[in-house]
Amino acid sequence: MIQSIIFDMDGTLFQTNKILECSLEDTFNHLRALQHWDSSTPIEKYREIMGVPLPKVWEALLPNQSKEVRELADAYFLERLIENIKNGKGALYPHVTEVFSFLKEQNCSIYIASNGLVDYLNAIVSTYQLDQWVTETFSIEQIDSLNKSDLVGKIVEKYGITNGAVVGDRLSDFQAAKDNGLVAIGCNLDFAKEEELAKADFVMDDFLQLKGIMAEL
Repeated sequence: MIQSIIFDMDGTLFQTNKILECSLEDTFNHLRALQHWDSSTPIEKYREIMGVPLPKVWEALLPNQSKEVRELADAYFLERLIENIKNGKGALYPHVTEVFSFLKEQNCSIYIASNGLVDYLNAIVSTYQLDQWVTETFSIEQIDSLNKSDLVGKIVEKYGITNGAVVGDRLSDFQAAKDNGLVAIGCNLDFAKEEELAKADFVMDDFLQLKGIMAEL
């Protein structure tokens, strides 16, 4: 049986869609007030690129803006995300805590590897008390390359993982699993894409299915 599982956060454990639109709308309203933006909020564009590191997000959403404006947007967006998490506007996906409890009973170590920033991840972990199951949470901020494979590699090296899996919803998660000799498990949830899920070894539509997948490994 798999001894360690590394989970993505957004679109895998946490229903980011519940706070994404309002936080992004707040950010672009802020940019409009500062006269840095004069059109609609690019919600759909963000959904298309969901899962990439935030610096790349702002390059895509604000391609004609200066580095200073992108950094301003990044900081404000993070503030709004954290505030919305603390105000209870987000949620874990159904059955996450139930499955985490099951995994701990099976002596399976749990880690989080996310493209989210440290303060954002800490807000989620704290709000939903994930530390009772999760050994350690890792942010892409900890890796100079901003590469998910390198981030997962850091966890594998630190904890000596030889028999493990990565659970996520985007191609970067599945590639990170492959690059580190781990099993790739796809979550077919809010931000998943069919062509990317095809790269996973297993795909689940509901978190409870992870129990059955674990039985096969």
